[in-house]
Amino acid sequence: MKQTLLQEKYPVYTLETKKSETRFQSVDEIIDYLKTCVDEHPKARFISFFDHYQHTSDMQGGEIAEDITAAKHIVFCFGTHLPNPYVMAVRPRSIGVVEQGDEFVVSFLEAPMPLANNAMEAWVRALADSSNPSSAS
Repeated sequence: MKQTLLQEKYPVYTLETKKSETRFQSVDEIIDYLKTCVDEHPKARFISFFDHYQHTSDMQGGEIAEDITAAKHIVFCFGTHLPNPYVMAVRPRSIGVVEQGDEFVVSFLEAPMPLANNAMEAWVRALADSSNPSSAS
């Protein structure tokens, strides 16, 4: 997993894994796995799924890179405190899953809360562990 600054401002964690290096065969399987992780976490709450590929392909003028064949988000929240109205700007969380040819690219924006960041990082890292069917919840 690598950490980068997207557009020189957004701290993003990304895992790129070959399909041969994971037990998952589709974006939907990865999204289902992540849903299980969210459901099993004592502080996380599932909100929704979003099919970004479908949304963009339905949009007049929408553009999708030729090598992207699927792109979905799982949306959830770890919000354990609501100390002020401004924290709403960094919630909820999401993890994006993209299929490109023979690999998956999974990414999420760094959370300001270590509990959330640690959980998301563990869930995503476990995707590349083909021997562990239910890692890191």
